[in-house]
Amino acid sequence: MAAPRSFLWARRIFLTLLTGFVLVPVYVMISSSLKPLQDVSGTFRWLPSGLTIRPYIDIWSTVPLADYFVNSAIVASAATVCSVVIAVFAAYAVSRYRFRGRRVFTVTVLSTQMLPGILFLLPLFLIYVSIGNTTGIALFGSRGGLILTYLTFSLPFSIWMLIGYFDSVPRDLDEAALVDGCGPIGALLRVVVPAATPGIVAVAVYAFMTAWGEVLFASVMTNDTTRTLAIGLQGYASQNDVYWNQIMAASLVVSVPVVAGFLLLQRYLVAGLTAGAVK
Repeated sequence: MAAPRSFLWARRIFLTLLTGFVLVPVYVMISSSLKPLQDVSGTFRWLPSGLTIRPYIDIWSTVPLADYFVNSAIVASAATVCSVVIAVFAAYAVSRYRFRGRRVFTVTVLSTQMLPGILFLLPLFLIYVSIGNTTGIALFGSRGGLILTYLTFSLPFSIWMLIGYFDSVPRDLDEAALVDGCGPIGALLRVVVPAATPGIVAVAVYAFMTAWGEVLFASVMTNDTTRTLAIGLQGYASQNDVYWNQIMAASLVVSVPVVAGFLLLQRYLVAGLTAGAVK
């Protein structure tokens, strides 16, 4: 039965308004990044009086944006790799083997997602400071400490999601690999992991995006040398001025790698989320 014309027009109007609601902030960011500072700091103009690429040049000298970019890339990449590797082995063990405490482990992993992240801020801070004072291992204010911090966020969800995905991979593949002479690790790496590529990519994207844009823990756990992009953008606001055009330009530059990676891996991400959620 065809839908009434009034419903079709209502849907078109709603989608048009929703699209405008999404695209207007993007237009404001792009247009503001191409304006002189005087056109941005005063009354906002939808049509700029003049266009300039100067903000894209000045963003690298106003604050050490390149250093912040390197810190974010190292922290996010390391947290992603560690999260994926640990989650693959943990999820495979839970999916394929029956052992005492299996259900408790699964419930515990999932229950960690019910707690707000801010509850872990003070305990992690005290733990890192205590470890540094006792052993001399500098976790507070270091990239390593920030990587461990982000693992506490991404790893539980990664394990839970890959458990559901590995459950959807037929066990006959494991048995065939074992018959051909592979051990459990060989069956995992040569057979199961290639079959679970969409789920692993989805987990990797989630872990990377979690680490790339996090603000709260990065503002506490870093110093001037390990500061990430999410915190470094605050440097464009001085005591007397706020360089809005440079903030918009830097925000656009920071967003490009994440958006490009998401678009390239979109089909894997959708397939991984769908297969991991429905058994």
